[in-house]
Amino acid sequence: MSRTVVINGRVVGPHTVALETALPDRTQEVEVVARVTDSVASKLSDYLRALPPGTRSKDEIDRPIREGRDSWS
Repeated sequence: MSRTVVINGRVVGPHTVALETALPDRTQEVEVVARVTDSVASKLSDYLRALPPGTRSKDEIDRPIREGRDSWS
């Protein structure tokens, strides 16, 4: 029986990938399917992750969305 587990990683050598999280326990064999990400998208993703968290509360974010939706009626 097989199951799919998605684990992100980085290429660290021509035949080596470093995984960001561990494989499930007792994993002995895997089939690797590489989805090569665009380096620009990857850099943008890294940049966004490095930004400090926002200071607005959930209600402060939801309020203008709710007001906009209410105006549709």
